[in-house]
Amino acid sequence: MRQQATIAALSLSLVGISVLGGRAQTRAAPDPTAFHLLEATIDDIHEAFQAKQLTCRALIELYLRRIDAYDKAGPSLNAVQTVNPHALQEADRLDAAFRSSGSTGPLHCIPTLVKDQVETSDMPTTFGSVLFKDFIPQRDATVVSRLRNAGAVIIGKSTMGEYAAGYLSSASGPIRNAYDPKRHASGSSGGSGSGVAANFATVAIAEDTGGSTRGPAAVSSLVGLRPTVPLVSRHGMLPARPSTDTLGPIARSVRDAALLLDVIAGYDPKDPVTAQAVGQIPKSYTSFLAPDGLKGARIGVIRQPMDPKADPASQDYQKIKAVIDRAIGTLKTLGAEVVDSVVISDLIERVNKPYDGNVFETEPAINAYLAQHPNAPLKTLRDILLSGKVVPSRVRVLMPSVGRSPEDAGYLPILRSVQETRQLVFTSKRRVTAGLRPRHRLFAVSRSGGYRLTYFVNPPPAAGREPGPSAAYTLPSASTATPSPATPSGRVSEKCGGMNAVTLSSVALPIRTPVRQFGWRTWSDSESIA
Repeated sequence: MRQQATIAALSLSLVGISVLGGRAQTRAAPDPTAFHLLEATIDDIHEAFQAKQLTCRALIELYLRRIDAYDKAGPSLNAVQTVNPHALQEADRLDAAFRSSGSTGPLHCIPTLVKDQVETSDMPTTFGSVLFKDFIPQRDATVVSRLRNAGAVIIGKSTMGEYAAGYLSSASGPIRNAYDPKRHASGSSGGSGSGVAANFATVAIAEDTGGSTRGPAAVSSLVGLRPTVPLVSRHGMLPARPSTDTLGPIARSVRDAALLLDVIAGYDPKDPVTAQAVGQIPKSYTSFLAPDGLKGARIGVIRQPMDPKADPASQDYQKIKAVIDRAIGTLKTLGAEVVDSVVISDLIERVNKPYDGNVFETEPAINAYLAQHPNAPLKTLRDILLSGKVVPSRVRVLMPSVGRSPEDAGYLPILRSVQETRQLVFTSKRRVTAGLRPRHRLFAVSRSGGYRLTYFVNPPPAAGREPGPSAAYTLPSASTATPSPATPSGRVSEKCGGMNAVTLSSVALPIRTPVRQFGWRTWSDSESIA
């Protein structure tokens, strides 16, 4: 995890101690430059390959040992639903290819977790449901094919909130935060976030309908990107709400997220909406990682509380606000002009209403998806919810979708509300960016008004209810179909009551890291990375 978050004094560290999978594995080697697994980036791994310090098989073995030590044993993080039984075989193939002709692609032997919402033809795809625990699709999702073609090793499928919401599932139970297993890992891509944070993989694929990539990144001090919806193919992914569903990267650095996005972005005829991406994708998103990337940018800051329960006068709020303020100061130092603050009237209601009220897309999308799979154990959302085996909190949320469709008259007000919100946001952007060149039309949403709350996993929620943080701060981007990254912005080292953005705490020393989130115009994914 974050090396600056010093936790070496702990008797048991989930992320900073080298048990089985980290330095303990390499101490026996006399080479002082031996590869160090913890916090390794894509470039670190590839440099070790080039220096002949490491083989693909040795790397995969290190990660598998960490999974074995920490996922179902020890703290039982529960971040991995299925470990790829062929991972070492794939590593041997990549080693042979490397000896013969060098790297097989930009993600050569990069251990990658894929959210269990995404199809893999060689492993079960459960969608977080015990009903699908033995379901093995007969195809790979497009993003999985692209990962494999780029040389990545799919080390396993990450756990997820059942049917793409929350952090609980009938397939795996609660997903725990790698920095503090008493707290949850957010959702619904909690396994992807917790798995990368715990060094079970270098990068991961997550899915974001309303905040399911950025939430897990936030509570695990990682970089998470919700791309513009048409940028990445959803073919082979169980839909939740097609108008806002999008797949994106979770990584520990912006560069790693950009490298992963390079691989998965692009047109796919199996997901026609990606045709809109043609002509919108740069040669590489890493080309935007410039030290002066913020020079001349004008960034608007929303100070409105995004969580209706937030108390701006509270001590917790003020401590994290101070960290966000320092981060905004850093933006200014890097050359950005900050407009502080920007007010959008009735923002919480405007972003919640179209999201919570959109019960019209889910059932037709899920039923059509399941109909593509002759071996699917159930074929309709109705049958799934009436099975008696789905987490009660998910049944409660999904049941209003049964019998609804986009053909219903009630869907029109939802679409109208989305367009009104988009117009308000874009009007605010025009005020912020007046006189700037198009490429500098940036818009930032500060977390200072809506910190993500981290709740304890234990004791379990009463009456089958699943507590969770307000996702309101993630919804402006989802509601306006614009890209949005979440990035760590600092830390509060003293205890803050568990009421702040990202929990970096281990068993003894609570460490907190607020996360700032940016919202941009459609197709500005490259600027959001910069």
